[in-house]
Amino acid sequence: MKMKMLCSALAGASLLLSACVGGGSSSTTAAGPSRNVLFFLGDGMGITTMTAARIYSVGEDGELTMDKLPETAFVHTFSNDAQVTDSAPSMAAYMTGVKMNNEVISMTPETRATDASGNAYHSSYDSTCPSGNGQAVPTLLEQMKAAGYGTGVVSTARITHATPAATYAHVCHRDAENTIAAALVPGGTGYNARLGDGVDVVLGGGSLYFTPKADGGRRNDGRNLIDELKAQKYSFAANKSEFDKLPVDGSRIAGLFTKDHMAYDLDRDASKEPSLAEMTGKAIDVLSARKKGFFLMVEGGRIDHALHATNARRALQDTVAFDDAVKLALDKMNRIDPGLRNTLIVVTADHDHTLHLNGYAARTGKTEAGKPGVLGLVKNYVDGKASTDVDGNPYTILGFGNGPRRLATRGPIDTAALESPDYLQEAVVPLASETHGGGDVFLGAQGMGADRFSGVIDNTDVFTLIKKSVGL
Repeated sequence: MKMKMLCSALAGASLLLSACVGGGSSSTTAAGPSRNVLFFLGDGMGITTMTAARIYSVGEDGELTMDKLPETAFVHTFSNDAQVTDSAPSMAAYMTGVKMNNEVISMTPETRATDASGNAYHSSYDSTCPSGNGQAVPTLLEQMKAAGYGTGVVSTARITHATPAATYAHVCHRDAENTIAAALVPGGTGYNARLGDGVDVVLGGGSLYFTPKADGGRRNDGRNLIDELKAQKYSFAANKSEFDKLPVDGSRIAGLFTKDHMAYDLDRDASKEPSLAEMTGKAIDVLSARKKGFFLMVEGGRIDHALHATNARRALQDTVAFDDAVKLALDKMNRIDPGLRNTLIVVTADHDHTLHLNGYAARTGKTEAGKPGVLGLVKNYVDGKASTDVDGNPYTILGFGNGPRRLATRGPIDTAALESPDYLQEAVVPLASETHGGGDVFLGAQGMGADRFSGVIDNTDVFTLIKKSVGL
């Protein structure tokens, strides 16, 4: 009883990992893992972004795949120390069931991201948490790995970025990406032993943190972690051609397709980089070939980056690409597991942004060449004329609460410029980079245990509900 209470209180702190995982259901432990969890995270995909992406892609009357998920909830996203979270503690809350401080990756609540002087606990991308500054909290991926499940992490961001890192690493500050990368490489210094023989599928960007400075990377220790992954029997891909040739026989695979983040979907060269949907499909093929249950995390990471730049078009296109990955996964998993009797698919976001829809615009329909749609000007629903501000100037349907494009004086808007991929929407408060917002986010679910998700819940509840669905 005491062990159960302690596991519940800490969501299984690292020293209790084996004991907590050992408390799984008898059916899972006796028969072996047979269930699948696919967790989709649209980074920064607030409800306004979803709404705008729907109009952009299929018009006001249309539906995204996410809209069709049968079970839905609203999710609180605040962190342990902030009303508005960053991606590190928000994703970590989903993965551990524990609220933690901003910038912290999968550590206990008291863990500080800064020292007594206010300096961040990272140095040139390397960091180990000082003694006494918190302890690791086991993640859902780690717990499922320990229970015999296959595991995979897919992202269009750097694979060492905050969201994917929260599934497999434990650091005091999210910027310690050299340390995070080392946690993925079996047998090497800094490897996270809780991952057993390793994460089975790793696909995304960010080779900078896997290669030494001498080779153009950012590693300070001279290690080439890509070579080390290959030595550990990972089949590796650095481009689309090599990705297409990766085996799908259940053996471990890794792909790092760019030095930094992968390209926005609007700019992606399909001959060089796979899409998020293609990476998701490959991951499912590999993990399902193992003939046992699996956990797969898929992040649409670049939605967030475009929103920080107040670049609505790229944000909406990446949201549509994320939705395409969800659709592909649903189709593929329904073939593998008809009716999703043993598969849970969860789709959500880690936080909101300050994007908003302005005015009383007439319906625009989807965005097409010559028709900017939701990216265009507010035109009144009564007479179709451009709405104007108090000085008689037009304004766009989409805008931001803060960000880099704060005009000193508003004036006419070149309507042709609105269709440019580089057009930046206006912001109210001038900042170098737009911030996250604190609004609740959408969660949709389908399949095994999906009916557990309803109403208004906290992000830490998602961890518990997934574990109950799996019987872990």
